[in-house]
Amino acid sequence: MGMRGIRGAVTVEADTREEIVSSTKWLLEEMVSRNEVNPEDIGSIIITTTEDLCATFPAQAARLLEGEAWQYVPLMCAREIPVPGGLPLCIRVMMHVNTDKTAKDIHHVFLREAVKLRPDLTNRG
Repeated sequence: MGMRGIRGAVTVEADTREEIVSSTKWLLEEMVSRNEVNPEDIGSIIITTTEDLCATFPAQAARLLEGEAWQYVPLMCAREIPVPGGLPLCIRVMMHVNTDKTAKDIHHVFLREAVKLRPDLTNRG
């Protein structure tokens, strides 16, 4: 079994704890569901936010997911590079998963305005 990265991103409407946590939770659930990931197989997750989001740590969302395994997933939050013209109010996730899937079998997940980041991956079957 090898390790693969699964990318994901979502935008939020506002910099509030509720919006950040609920949107991150939704994104993580979609990433796991679309890729049939068992949380026990997650090696780690890196979550970044744009500089306009600071109401809470988005990693808190993972602790709200169902299943004891989520309590043991290593999580880290960081800031995105503030590139001029970058997508605002955005949360990005890189999930490292132990899997036998090939790179082309991974389904990356981009929600709301984040579909603009990688339309080539978003429109895949």
